[in-house]
Amino acid sequence: MKRFLMIFSTLAITAVIGLALLAGFGSRKTTYAKYKAIGSTVNWHEPSESQPYPNLKKESNLWIYVSTKNQRVYLHGNGQVIYKMYCSTGEASSPTPKGTFHIQAQRGKSFYNAASGEGANYWVSWLDHGVYLFHSVPVTKTGQYIPSQAEKLGTPASHGCVRLTVADAYWMYKNIPYGTKVVIK
Repeated sequence: MKRFLMIFSTLAITAVIGLALLAGFGSRKTTYAKYKAIGSTVNWHEPSESQPYPNLKKESNLWIYVSTKNQRVYLHGNGQVIYKMYCSTGEASSPTPKGTFHIQAQRGKSFYNAASGEGANYWVSWLDHGVYLFHSVPVTKTGQYIPSQAEKLGTPASHGCVRLTVADAYWMYKNIPYGTKVVIK
């Protein structure tokens, strides 16, 4: 009986450690598997992570991976994921282009598109020089955030751009260098 309890305890501890490793505890390295979209539970005003944004001056080989499946943006540097952001990519009727792109020179504090009846703040172009962007959740013509759209963050909801929380979009606008590789799958 004592031997059985010892084996059972060892198996239980191994299972807990295995689950912790799968969840990403104890390591900044991560896989892209099985992150569920969480929609309205995302605080669309705040940074996606509780840790500080990375200092890009300390990162080599910076690039961005956008997962349309997981609705996440993964910043890579020094060969590992250094920050994860919630996002909303394009709906089925207006999908986000997939492929390899690069951050373009165009960026700005705000825009408004009369045809779609929405705009956004803190935008950075990655395709077609101002057509496809990283940007904040949508705003109205007068610059007010649209809560019903913002609460969709974490699910496909855009017209093809990559929507981010307000804080994440501002950080990208201020910090992501021209020419940074962007991979969208």
